[in-house]
Amino acid sequence: MSVELKPKVKELTPNDVFLFIPNLIGYSRIIFAGLSLYTMKTHPFWTFTFYFISCILDAFDGTAARAFNQCTKFGAVLDMVTDRCTTTCLLCYLSQIYPSYFLLFQLLISLDISSHYMHMYSSLNSGAKSHKIVDENSNPILKAYYSNNTVLFLFCFGNESFFILLYLLKMVTQEFAYYNLILFATVICFPICIIKQSINLIQFIGASKYLAQVDVEEREMKNSAGNGIVAPCSGVPKKE
Repeated sequence: MSVELKPKVKELTPNDVFLFIPNLIGYSRIIFAGLSLYTMKTHPFWTFTFYFISCILDAFDGTAARAFNQCTKFGAVLDMVTDRCTTTCLLCYLSQIYPSYFLLFQLLISLDISSHYMHMYSSLNSGAKSHKIVDENSNPILKAYYSNNTVLFLFCFGNESFFILLYLLKMVTQEFAYYNLILFATVICFPICIIKQSINLIQFIGASKYLAQVDVEEREMKNSAGNGIVAPCSGVPKKE
């Protein structure tokens, strides 16, 4: 009687995760974003093209992750960090070419980074597999935003489009053949940007309330246990 031997399954390593298809798409996003920054001062249309490709690819990494069953925490963080870095770099340049709005752009950078960091930190603290999975008790606007991938992409894409179109408006002259089309598209994307910033604010407030509630519950548990020792405010979870 022969015994059929099953083929040995290759053990997954961190290097394998780095080479997952959605993560490779994420690296290509970084490359195109870097190219857009490199050409930003002198070649506005190459900058627009590279930045546009980087934004479009944002719709494919998540789709690929679900299609190939390659959803990873590394990929989720890579995606979010790439978004934050590319937006920050563009807003920094906008603050130079629109000096009158320097403070506004700095505030937008601060809101973007802080809201997404706190939201991701609170999501990981709650045990969620992804920062895009929100609790049923969360703000209804936030639930609608994260529960539909199409809505999520359209708002992110419209927000980024507004900023890159602002860049184009400043880099081309009014005599340019498509100037009015660029201006029209900028006006169309403006309300999307406003809504996106409002969602960022809601996200920041919601994450702040959640983390404060966690602090309250942890202190109540310590007091009920009769410990009475207050944990140091290091902001870093204690390792067991």
